[in-house]
Amino acid sequence: MTAASFRHHLPFGAEAAVDGTTRFRLWAPSSPAVAVVFADGRDAPMAPEAGGWFVVTVPAPPGTRYRYRVGPDVVVPDPASRAQDGDVSGWSVVTDPGAFAWLHAEWAGRPWHETVLYELHPGAFGGFRGVMAELPRLACLGVTAVELMPVADFAGTRNWGYDGVLPYAPAEAYGTPDDLKALVDAAHGLGLMVFLDVVYNHFGPEGNWLHAYAPGFFAEGTHTPWGAALDFSKAPVRDFFIENAIHWIMEYRFDGLRFDAVHAIESAPGEQFLQEMAQRIRAAAEPGRHVHLVLEHDDNAASHLGAHLYDAQWNDDGHHCLHVLLTGEEDGYYGDYAEAPAAMLARCLSQGFAYQGEPSPHRGGEPRGEASGHLPPTTFVLFLQNHDQTGNRAMGERLSVLAPPEALDAARSLLLLAPQVPMLFMGEEWASRRPFLYFTDFTGALADAVREGRAREFARFAAFAGEAGRAAIPDPNDPATFAASRTDSQEAEAAPQAAALAQTRTLLATRHAEIIPRLPGAAALAAEAIGRAAVRAAWRMGDGSTLRVLCNLGAEAVAVPADTGTPLNAMPAGAAASLAEGRLGAFSTLWFLDRTSPT
Repeated sequence: MTAASFRHHLPFGAEAAVDGTTRFRLWAPSSPAVAVVFADGRDAPMAPEAGGWFVVTVPAPPGTRYRYRVGPDVVVPDPASRAQDGDVSGWSVVTDPGAFAWLHAEWAGRPWHETVLYELHPGAFGGFRGVMAELPRLACLGVTAVELMPVADFAGTRNWGYDGVLPYAPAEAYGTPDDLKALVDAAHGLGLMVFLDVVYNHFGPEGNWLHAYAPGFFAEGTHTPWGAALDFSKAPVRDFFIENAIHWIMEYRFDGLRFDAVHAIESAPGEQFLQEMAQRIRAAAEPGRHVHLVLEHDDNAASHLGAHLYDAQWNDDGHHCLHVLLTGEEDGYYGDYAEAPAAMLARCLSQGFAYQGEPSPHRGGEPRGEASGHLPPTTFVLFLQNHDQTGNRAMGERLSVLAPPEALDAARSLLLLAPQVPMLFMGEEWASRRPFLYFTDFTGALADAVREGRAREFARFAAFAGEAGRAAIPDPNDPATFAASRTDSQEAEAAPQAAALAQTRTLLATRHAEIIPRLPGAAALAAEAIGRAAVRAAWRMGDGSTLRVLCNLGAEAVAVPADTGTPLNAMPAGAAASLAEGRLGAFSTLWFLDRTSPT
């Protein structure tokens, strides 16, 4: 095993050379003059270039702290800073990306169909080194890919990560760039892939200085739910984010990226950006290396999925159907799945999306989605919980609090053995009952605005109306809110959680032994609802065998044709006996694998 180094040369920002000099380059089209300001008191005026660029090369070895003066009284961090000293408005730091010695440089990743995702918040695990300590446990569990919520530097020490403002700099609160590389390297040594959630649709509300010297970065008059929209019609804007994606893949050796809420950048420039980004990432990666690109797209736009583009998409439809079946909730977007949740779940299992152009009542009858039945099942990431669906609840409750435990056991079996790519949210493997809340670390007027916005968001719910209801919602900026959201592995030692953990481990072992080897070439055969809360589905697997499931998430048994076959997995233990008598019991899931004889 030979140590190696990696770096991705950026066309902007601070690029250190071996002779101790660094080239600084900044796009500041609204600034008549720009200079690099160093912490040691030096200034270095930058030469203007065509298109609003400024550049200078001066002595500045790794470790040098710097900022840019973009106006007489305006000094800002480098938007492409690879590391920060003193939070997002502090000093940017010149780094030497090649100084980290990789122990597993030969790692080429794993094929997409082997993916079992585990989404986690790095801060909730104590930072990059804390996550690294958990990797052996996750590998033994049967996880094959750890997905980090965003790590781009944000204001303060606590944040979900979606308020990042310096996309190239790992959050100081989590550790150093080398700490993050050590995490990825250690994961590869255990056979684990590492994915990173990236946010290319907006910047956070604090520490974003681009408006001061590059207002053209933003699309005038256009806004996302989280802030000013970005103008992807401009090449410097597209390049800023595409180079960021390549930097994570090449310099940090991430195996894949999950692109947050790309529906918020949809438009003609957005379409061009998404296509160009996928093409350039794949062109940059070494031949033979597995690099996986996953979208979150609330509009169910299947046209981005396929060869040479994006491997998969989070299937919110699948989650929403399952959530309605498990909890009975019908508020908000769950109302779109309330009338026939089992039938919509069946469509998700067989065709990917439930909405493929049909009108969405929640959207005022507007059509939602594109045809997705032609895509293989592994194109869709299926989950029961994630950071959004848990943390965007006022009290951050998990399904272990909202649903009967027997129903959750049955749903877990469906999730972990289905041909779709499964994802667990941290602590879900043992049915954690700890909440995952929305937390930030803002101060002053911004903290007040976030607190008030959270209260307004839930004011339509009776439980949170009035002063008493508002007071019940945890304050996002209270350190206790973050502390309550951290997982506690000791919780898994209690009897109910230990049983859930054992089930997760067994199901993932079955997935690795029986499902994953048969996934290449798998395709859905049929799926249908067999009751309001029950479905059956079948897939032709790549080796010619047939995978079948009967799942009942309801409290009443369902009459079905008797089946005396031996199940691949049955939950609960007595479910097979009931099926032999023609009943699919309450809260039960049975899987069958009908193998074909060799020809």
